Amino acid sequence: MTGSSKKHDLKSKQKLEKKISFYTKVKDAVTSLNAKKTVSKKNKQSRRQKKLKAYDLSALSEFLPEPAAPEQKTEAKLNCKSRQTLVLQESAHLKAVLDNPQFQLDPFAAIHQHLLATQPPAAAKKDDTAGNQGKVFKDKKSRRKKGTSSISQAMDI
Repeated sequence: MTGSSKKHDLKSKQKLEKKISFYTKVKDAVTSLNAKKTVSKKNKQSRRQKKLKAYDLSALSEFLPEPAAPEQKTEAKLNCKSRQTLVLQESAHLKAVLDNPQFQLDPFAAIHQHLLATQPPAAAKKDDTAGNQGKVFKDKKSRRKKGTSSISQAMDI
């Protein structure tokens, strides 16, 4: 029996050594993976910082005008009752707009007049540039019309 117990002890020691070597290999692998992750994280962070530096437009801020203080609107959270009242108010407003005789005659012109009347004066300066673009567009349209008329005249001959 002593011989068999020695063999059993020897096998258990070998199993223990195998387990210990396996655990040390796993531990080494995990630490090396963690090291690689931290290196890759640092690389990603440095790349992000470089990209952010490329998009940094703070130097242009001295040439831009100071923005006006934003008006803070206190928006209440809509619950069921306030949502219902809002829907009723908006539906009444829509009905009034649809019943308006000016709107019934020419809806687009009525909307245009409404926008002109309700826009702030700062937006009027932007409309000047938009007006120039409209003129260019009209010129192109007139050129097209002239071109089509000459084609149709050529076909009549």
